[in-house]
Amino acid sequence: MKWKLFSSSRDFRLMCRVFRYFLPYKWAMLTALLASGLVSVSTAGTAWLIKPALDEIFFSRNTEALLYVPLAFIGLTLIKGLGRYIQNLCMHYSALRVLETLRKELFHRIILLPLSFYEDQQVGSLMSRVINDVAMIRQSLPAFVQILRQILTMLGLLFVVFEQNFNLACWALVVLPLAGVPFAIFSRALRRYGRKTAEVTAGVSGMLQELLSGIRVIKAFATEKNETERFDVENGRIISTALKQTCVSELSSPVMELIGSLGIGLVIWYGGREVISGNMTPGTFFSFMAALVMLYDPFKALNGANMSVQNALAGAERVFAIIDDPKLQIESGGQEKVREPFQELCFEHVSLSYGDQSQALTDICLTVRAGERVALVGPSGAGKTSLVNLIPRFYVPSSGRILLNGIPVEQYELASLRRSLAVVSQDAFLFDMSLRDNIAYGQSVHDQSMDRILKAAEFAYADSFIQNLPDGYDTMIGERGVRLSGGQKQRVTIARALIKNAPLLILDEATSALDSESEQIVQKALDNLMRNRTSLIIAHRLSTILEADRIIVMDKGRIVDSGRHEELLGRCELYTRLYDMQFKTHHEALEEK
Repeated sequence: MKWKLFSSSRDFRLMCRVFRYFLPYKWAMLTALLASGLVSVSTAGTAWLIKPALDEIFFSRNTEALLYVPLAFIGLTLIKGLGRYIQNLCMHYSALRVLETLRKELFHRIILLPLSFYEDQQVGSLMSRVINDVAMIRQSLPAFVQILRQILTMLGLLFVVFEQNFNLACWALVVLPLAGVPFAIFSRALRRYGRKTAEVTAGVSGMLQELLSGIRVIKAFATEKNETERFDVENGRIISTALKQTCVSELSSPVMELIGSLGIGLVIWYGGREVISGNMTPGTFFSFMAALVMLYDPFKALNGANMSVQNALAGAERVFAIIDDPKLQIESGGQEKVREPFQELCFEHVSLSYGDQSQALTDICLTVRAGERVALVGPSGAGKTSLVNLIPRFYVPSSGRILLNGIPVEQYELASLRRSLAVVSQDAFLFDMSLRDNIAYGQSVHDQSMDRILKAAEFAYADSFIQNLPDGYDTMIGERGVRLSGGQKQRVTIARALIKNAPLLILDEATSALDSESEQIVQKALDNLMRNRTSLIIAHRLSTILEADRIIVMDKGRIVDSGRHEELLGRCELYTRLYDMQFKTHHEALEEK
């Protein structure tokens, strides 16, 4: 069957690899195979019983046969039903366990990949691989057991037809080789459409995730009609591909039946002549015919199993493409652990290029010492966020090195390095969990005490609004914290950073998206957060900039100047221009006070 089911040796190796996931459940698989053997034997036995039923009961009027033939038929049916139940139970048990294992392996692989991987992938597409493509692989073992069962059934029925009449069996089976041609053709087509279905399904999943996440923007711009039309196009692609796959699948049945009818026609012609001439009893003929009809049925049933196999191969291709891709290297670190206290952070001639070869940073030299507040300013695209993203190794420098406490950051364990940092960004991301769980996120059970959570919330000016919620700290806040305002979400993220108690703090425009009232409250919370910590601040807010020990001015991925506010104002043309555009009015208001 290899040449029919697999279009290449690569496909055969792919399915062998899938089967290796079933090996831990070999006893369940063996039980399923034995049960399928019972089903096949009982099917062949049912066909054989037709001869004694006709010859002994209806023609010879044998009263003993009238007793044992019905009992034998009931017994065979019972065996067949029990065998099929055990087979299906064992198959689905094994398949579901493999589904669990593959999903775990794929998710563990995906979540350990660097951030650069996610920049090129749609979240919905990755979700489709974890859920839909892996589910397609689940079908592989049941499909192969079904194929094996049909083959065993065919062998049993072949024994019956040859045992009944050898010459008649030869006439019947002369057309079977013809069925192999459409079977091979349909296999290739089903595989192609199975792969296409997986791709378009992933595309629609990606679109749905994007549209539903951006529903506020869609409604704000009243583009519901446009997005509905765009979804309808993609949804139509799924239906079109599924219809083509269905056409191929359904066409195979009448083709198989037509080929089978040729054999049956030959049998009726030849067998009828034998019965009329007295060389064969009617019971033998009808038993032969029953076995022959049953013989063509499992051959046709191979088509459905073949469709499942081809879909499983298509899903396996997409799943293993991520697991095996040599370009997708999981994040790795060294063996060192970050030891407090924080001493200094050094950038030595650091440059960064992204995958599209765009230069984000060029020859950055910067030292941040313990206790300093260092602000990074510059126009959009200057490289400020790219610079701070190198510290937790979200990205790896193209050249140069970064040292934390005198040790290159790549020598630290990733978990240890990232636990030594606290990041508060403009995008205040919260999980669909309680406020208590969001504040204590990432902390050990020992560090999740309510006292620590309350203290962090108080310092972040979040306790007051949390206490006023119906369920307090147990309030579920919805996806991305949708039930909270922007200022409230930011205060919760600050509380999360406070409870982490990391020695180095990174603030990435943490107040830029807030209104004036929320900004004042959040700024107080940030002041509490920065107290006794070394801070790197990306900000456009005057108060933060003025209080910084140093201001680093960046433009086009380079550091163009550094110093305190008073030193840079007038000396640095870019900083002066930014000050005039963003800060001067506010500064004058402060001086008037």
